[in-house]
Amino acid sequence: MKTTPPLSIGPAAEQPPPARRDFFIDWLRIIALGLLILYHVGMAYVSWGWHVKSAAATPELAALVEPWMRLTAPWRMTLLFVVSGLATALMLHRRRATQGSAGRGWLGQRARRLLLPLLTGMVLIVPVQSYFEVRQFHGFAGSSLDFLRLYFSGYGGFCAPQRGCLVLPTWNHLWFLPYLFAYTALLALVLRRWPAVIDRAAARLTALLAGAGLLLWPLAWFALTRATLKPLFGETHAFVDDLFLHTQYALAFALGVLLAHPAAAPLWPRLQAMRHLALALALLAWALVVVTAPGATWRLLPWSVMQWCAVVAALGYAKRHLQRDGAARRALSAAVFPVYLFHQTVTVAAVAWLAPWQLPAAAEAALLVASTFGLSWAGYEGVRRLARRVPALGPWFGLADAAPRPQRRAAITAPSSA
Repeated sequence: MKTTPPLSIGPAAEQPPPARRDFFIDWLRIIALGLLILYHVGMAYVSWGWHVKSAAATPELAALVEPWMRLTAPWRMTLLFVVSGLATALMLHRRRATQGSAGRGWLGQRARRLLLPLLTGMVLIVPVQSYFEVRQFHGFAGSSLDFLRLYFSGYGGFCAPQRGCLVLPTWNHLWFLPYLFAYTALLALVLRRWPAVIDRAAARLTALLAGAGLLLWPLAWFALTRATLKPLFGETHAFVDDLFLHTQYALAFALGVLLAHPAAAPLWPRLQAMRHLALALALLAWALVVVTAPGATWRLLPWSVMQWCAVVAALGYAKRHLQRDGAARRALSAAVFPVYLFHQTVTVAAVAWLAPWQLPAAAEAALLVASTFGLSWAGYEGVRRLARRVPALGPWFGLADAAPRPQRRAAITAPSSA
């Protein structure tokens, strides 16, 4: 199998643009979004706290749904941060290959790409979720306009036992965007101050993850931080007080960045070679998580095994089998970000709108899945067509900036293996 030169983002990154794009990265993003949508639909039926709950939810139904929710819960966001780190490094490589350096404007571009949609979401999209939440759980009987006045004034009176107080305004499912931007900004700072540190770190990572270390060392970090920091800090998604999740997701992002470095090229054959074992371990760990009581201390070990082994399996299988392009990849890849912005609001609103119908849970869940995918895609198509008329609106809804055709086809590559 023909190989291609791997990425270098260190000071020696003066090489011609590589010859091929690694499409499996896009496919992983697409698959991760699909899993996220299914997960959020499931949240309407489980016993765990969420913004709204279906009228069809029962303890018996939750007992059936929750094991399947736990099949992806430990690793889905970890995979997304690894892929985001990998993609971020590839963007840096493309910029260096075409401009000679990352440049000071790169971080501004990333801020535009990540933070403008965050603002749009917090102002236009997420308030719908909070409106239905306060109607169901806080007894709010006012109009949507009444609620918006409270939302934008930072009203703190929506409190309920076991749910705490709702913080307004909020970003809900869009918490991923400020976290990703913070890690990207930290990467930019490191590269500006100590550009060679990435080279050294990638070389050391490759040595550390030799053999079984590919599974053991990241797994050990995830388990250690889960055992020591989660009891103290929990998971808030509020950024400033979320130390536990930062130790998890910042490492995942860093692993993705380092995987894109030429010194880490030997890791890609290892990822592919270990994909079957990693999948088997992840499935075994899932079985242990399902049969273990949620409060059991030792449950953190199989949870952490799932968290990393599933990522290894996903990277290995995707690199082996999803290195393919086509119209579907191009269309879905362009839609991922806008659909991500819309999807949870569609799900929450659909739960509220379907409640009076009193449908059986299976029929309702099927409608929720179909409406979430369908209406989120319709939202994407709507903003895409609007952005053709008013291009300045595109970045606010997660649409990529328009670029000349040759630049849009600029090659991006990750380390390739036979």
